[in-house]
Amino acid sequence: MDAGYSTPFLDLIKTGQVDRDTKLIAAQGTLGLRVDEHRAVLELLAGDADPDIARTAAASLTSGVLDQAVGGVAAESQGESETSGQAGEETAERAQGLLDKLAAMNPAQRMSRAMKGTREERTILIRDPNKIVAVAVLSSPKLSEAEVEAIAKMTNVSDEILRIVGNTRAWMKSYRIMSALTRNPKTPQALALNLLSRLQEKDVKMIVTDRNIPDAVRTAARRRLSIKG
Repeated sequence: MDAGYSTPFLDLIKTGQVDRDTKLIAAQGTLGLRVDEHRAVLELLAGDADPDIARTAAASLTSGVLDQAVGGVAAESQGESETSGQAGEETAERAQGLLDKLAAMNPAQRMSRAMKGTREERTILIRDPNKIVAVAVLSSPKLSEAEVEAIAKMTNVSDEILRIVGNTRAWMKSYRIMSALTRNPKTPQALALNLLSRLQEKDVKMIVTDRNIPDAVRTAARRRLSIKG
């Protein structure tokens, strides 16, 4: 795997922000990651200082777990597409039931649902107070571009989630995601200012008149319009 390969979850492991129990689960290969990310995580954990984690990851690399992951993700994705049309019929009672179900899970279980669960579960778990769980949503192989755009608009997610979205090159190729992120008052100011130069004039004008956006970003938007004018 390329030494420069990077994903939100992989970066958390590299920087020592993932606890031992979660690393051990990841080493077992049961999280439901994308295959390339799955391989990178296992290769990294195979060199972990903890012998149990290193041994488990090395065994997973040679056990064929990566081949199983390909079929598993495809099957789960098909299942979600078949049921997603029922989302509009979901009652408030069912939604509350899902919230209660997730709240009763431990972090490792919620992380597994963040990777392999439904769109409704990802929408809840992206706001999880546990950073590892929330970041796991961004590593889900089932996460769609439309979901990322919705996340970019959220004002009740952590700054770190918005920063990760803004620093992920593949997502920044989408103008809709980039625009939503720049207009989100919760987006870290430095990131919003950096993205501002890439916005179309009509979106810059919207920022100038939006009082929810930080003054520094609105001032920069106003300055850009005056220069163009």
